[in-house]
Amino acid sequence: MGFILEIKELKREFVVGSQIVRALKGVSFSVETGEFLTIMGSSGSGKSTMLNILGCLDKATSGEYLLDGVNVKQLDRDALATLRNKKIGFVFQAYNLLPRTSALENVELPLLYQKGVSHKDRRDRAMTALEQVKLADRYDHTPSQLSGGQQQRVAIARALVNEPVMILADEATGNLDTRTSYEIMTLMQELNQDHKKTIVFVTHEPDIAAFSSRTVMLRDGIVQRDTPNANIKSAREALNSLPVSDDYQIS
Repeated sequence: MGFILEIKELKREFVVGSQIVRALKGVSFSVETGEFLTIMGSSGSGKSTMLNILGCLDKATSGEYLLDGVNVKQLDRDALATLRNKKIGFVFQAYNLLPRTSALENVELPLLYQKGVSHKDRRDRAMTALEQVKLADRYDHTPSQLSGGQQQRVAIARALVNEPVMILADEATGNLDTRTSYEIMTLMQELNQDHKKTIVFVTHEPDIAAFSSRTVMLRDGIVQRDTPNANIKSAREALNSLPVSDDYQIS
């Protein structure tokens, strides 16, 4: 299929006072088109630094990062911003939705930065993205009118609206309870398996990583383990196996 993402001997160093902190110490791995990869690591592992580099929010000190064949290190700030907007769909732990704006308008936001996209086209693409996350019937709701899981679905729709080559999720289930987390992972698996979306999912939770096809474990700035998940868990089956409490209502 070819690689969407290629990391080669990536190093990132920071000067803190008189000390040099080596956050990444020569990391290498690749992600194939249509793959569902999780990146794990405890605090201090280099996970956050790696996330910033993958999201084109930071550059490596040395080494190469190729995103969809483009060498990120060679780009200036404006070119990086353009690449980020067109190639990467971000999903954050805190949703990052505008509070006084409807779900539809929140999803439209990335398209406002693209020239030549008409108002109608923007609306149509945003509705299509909301349909993909099964939230089209809540298009006119503001975040305060949505549950945590629904807000995260809006955030995922916003990540999809530009049709990026990669969805980059940062602890996207970190603020959610187990049931809602499994609902989000069910959606992620559907996007990956049915819509062939490439997903890189950063998490510290092993049960969440078990829903992906492969896990890269970082420790002290190096890849400690890079292994395919031989028995990929079904998030839908995990969700259905949870007990339903009397006060639980499906959103």
